[in-house]
Amino acid sequence: MSTRIPNPTDDTPVSAPQRPEGGYYDLELIYDAGRWRAYGDTPAELLELLLPGYQQQDAQQQYQARIRAAVDVQVALQAQLNSANPELVTRCTDEQRAILVGDRDRPPAPEAWTAPMPLVLVTSFYEPDGELGRPTAAGDAIIWLDPSNDWSLLESLHRAGWIHLARRAPSAPDTDI
Repeated sequence: MSTRIPNPTDDTPVSAPQRPEGGYYDLELIYDAGRWRAYGDTPAELLELLLPGYQQQDAQQQYQARIRAAVDVQVALQAQLNSANPELVTRCTDEQRAILVGDRDRPPAPEAWTAPMPLVLVTSFYEPDGELGRPTAAGDAIIWLDPSNDWSLLESLHRAGWIHLARRAPSAPDTDI
């Protein structure tokens, strides 16, 4: 079971909701550009809020839904990064710019990513899971979104800055999330 509440647009403190049977949820997710807070006990419960009908699908359908969600975020996040950093885009080579602004009907397959602008990629299409060679890159030059399983997708979206994910510490009192 999960729940969601609107996220206040000011500095109003948020009281985490409790489960219907009492106690606090283990996970908190802030998503949709900070508009919503969701609470649940499993990653699948949170994904159900992001991808309606997710929990009613079989494992293969869920995997495909996670890949589609990762690609959707990949496209939106790359566009957001490109528009927020035009000076970095202009410092890229023509080939690098073509990759940054290209469509994603086929995953980009550079051998190495050395551009000053980060590239957002989905792990499923690259070795060891996919057929494409995994590009090499230094530092945070590539932002990897990983739809391998429920938790890896949420965690990679969090690392990418697309969502905020928090887990209540097991030893913390129920009021901490």
